[in-house]
Amino acid sequence: MEAYALQLEKKRDPERFERARGDIEDLIQQAQAGEIELAYVDEAGFAPQPPNRSAWSKVGETHAVVSKRSQRLNVIGALLSSGRLMMAKLWHSVTGLWFFGFLMALIERVKKPMVVILDNASIHTAKALEPYWELLKEKGMRFYFLPPYSPELNRIEILWKKMKYEWLPFKSFTPTELEQAIDKIGAGFGSEYQLTFC
Repeated sequence: MEAYALQLEKKRDPERFERARGDIEDLIQQAQAGEIELAYVDEAGFAPQPPNRSAWSKVGETHAVVSKRSQRLNVIGALLSSGRLMMAKLWHSVTGLWFFGFLMALIERVKKPMVVILDNASIHTAKALEPYWELLKEKGMRFYFLPPYSPELNRIEILWKKMKYEWLPFKSFTPTELEQAIDKIGAGFGSEYQLTFC
């Protein structure tokens, strides 16, 4: 993980990164003042088999989990400045239209101007979807696109890491079990499952 972070740091434009960090601090202050709802939005894929990670075991014993190859569960999430978490689960690829539908549902549940922090994934920037983005803007949603190679500026990345490496049990899941485990985290977010930001 640390080596990956160093690779990203080498590729990014440090001036754009620092400018974005400052812009986000301003947005956080606006959210704390109640002027806007700030939404950190992204997608993540969850496999039924656990991610590779280290584990301790007794001397002479091997820590092993039987791997079952299966389709990934894709999750679109929004981590809101009000402390809420919204998620949508899909057993197929997330397209621009699915992403638009998620944002439309999000803006319907929030009754104040919203700023959505996003990376530059193609489903977030597709020219064919510009009329949809205009509709969202008319409803009070603005977009803040992060500079390339800056995932640590999107707080939902911390959520995905916690879910995959800490909150989900280290075991293989059936598709139904995986959905239930994701739902359990969503229902318990803010009480049983918490994030703290410095």
